[in-house]
Amino acid sequence: MDQPVSTTRAIEWVTEPGLLDYDHALAEMQARAAAIRAGTAAERIWLVEHPPIYTAGTSARESDLIAPGTTPTHRTGRGGQWTYHGPGQRIAYVMLDLTRHHGTVPPRDVRRFVAGLEAWIIAALATFGVRGEIRDGRVGIWVAHPDGGPKGREAKIAAIGVRVSRWVSYHGIALNVAPDLAAYGGIVPCGISEHGVTSLADQGVEVTMAEVDRALRAGFAAIFE
Repeated sequence: MDQPVSTTRAIEWVTEPGLLDYDHALAEMQARAAAIRAGTAAERIWLVEHPPIYTAGTSARESDLIAPGTTPTHRTGRGGQWTYHGPGQRIAYVMLDLTRHHGTVPPRDVRRFVAGLEAWIIAALATFGVRGEIRDGRVGIWVAHPDGGPKGREAKIAAIGVRVSRWVSYHGIALNVAPDLAAYGGIVPCGISEHGVTSLADQGVEVTMAEVDRALRAGFAAIFE
């Protein structure tokens, strides 16, 4: 049985300029994951933005695509349900060899890996004075609204959808910086209809993508390094 070959190379951080085609990103992630598994490439955190697209995880229901034909769609192998990607959203694709120890995350523990991703996003949001929270039974990071909002007292600010293949991860997280939140109206985001979706801009936090990237890098180091 093939075993992943660990590498001692530093994790490579890559920031993709412009809007990256989703199919190209998926092919590149799969190739990098295979190279990490073979021990011929370093682990990678890949920061990207996509043109508008709805992506469906392995649990996605066709009925949760409310407006078919309005936006390109792609069924993908990550976990989760329907989500939206588009300009103004920072996606971090996380390609790690999970046979290795990463900071607070022990080897071969997918549950702790996902918890590490949650803690990473929460740490990055705290940089901007935003309190991200987790909820039992709901994947992703949430922001509470004590005074209520159009869909209740909380809204989702970041999604998590990962795939682990032979102990190498890919796909990752999506943090709403300043996307068009109306685009979420074409789907039931992550299968949850009773709560809304928010962003840093929607929370009154105006930041550049470069500032978000710096916060993500610092938060990652606190959890995974």
